[in-house]
Amino acid sequence: MSWLSGERGVSAAARGKPSDGIVLPRVLRRPARLLGRLAAGELEAPRYSASMLTAGFLGAFSLYGAYLGGHIPTMAQAVTSRLGFAIDAVKVSGHHETSEIDILERLGLDGWTSTIGFDAESARERIAELPWVETAAVRKVYPDTLEVQIEERKAYAIWQFGSELSVVERSGRVIVPYSGGQQAKLPLIIGRGAPEAAPAFIEKMRRHPELALRIKGYIRVAERRWDLRFENGVTVKLPELDEDQALDELAATDREFGLLSRDIASVDMRLTDRLVVQLTPEAATRREAAFKERLKAASRPEKKI
Repeated sequence: MSWLSGERGVSAAARGKPSDGIVLPRVLRRPARLLGRLAAGELEAPRYSASMLTAGFLGAFSLYGAYLGGHIPTMAQAVTSRLGFAIDAVKVSGHHETSEIDILERLGLDGWTSTIGFDAESARERIAELPWVETAAVRKVYPDTLEVQIEERKAYAIWQFGSELSVVERSGRVIVPYSGGQQAKLPLIIGRGAPEAAPAFIEKMRRHPELALRIKGYIRVAERRWDLRFENGVTVKLPELDEDQALDELAATDREFGLLSRDIASVDMRLTDRLVVQLTPEAATRREAAFKERLKAASRPEKKI
């Protein structure tokens, strides 16, 4: 008896074993018996079965081609968007320095993007590459909404190095080039190594607000010490060591004598035993003229009455 006959009298072992001794896997035994019964004329194929098989073959072939060509995600997007899952709203929060337009561009929406096929993690990574963004989160809210929440970096100071101005974090990391606006209120730090050393030094200046409020820029010299540039143009050269003591002396001298309000160009505090004051060119000229006038007055003979 043939192993494809499908007759009930055949044993289970014989049904899974063809006449030439080949044993089919269990999953193929039932389809093999069905094909055998069709071949023997015991079963009648349904109407239009050939057309259905042809359509199924062509459909499977098309799907396989789409898979090889990487078009399955696109097809899924198109189908699901037409079923009501097209992204219709995007809610962005936490952005102050970052443009909402830049965020939307990083999402890569095209009008037919669906929430089902949208890759939120890839979008989050693209948004996190924006310069002001510290962290980003992208969440899908079905059926048609995206929620984007970002946390931005904190601007600490404006760093001038050469002719370039940059906005930096407290850690010294550059965020973006300086562009003005509200950033103009940030402290100005100048020179190599200034971003890394500034936080500790500016914290010291908080003990002397009467000085800090008048400082225009903090200049890092040779990555070892600081110069203070005041709004009226006076420069104070601090020592490399004992910064705290020098600042205390500077504040006390200014309170008592109004030192930083005088017509001077700089105050050099790098020497431990003296304070050197340099006059402005105009003040030096006036002083020299006054000195010469005193010499002339002293050399004139006294008139006798």
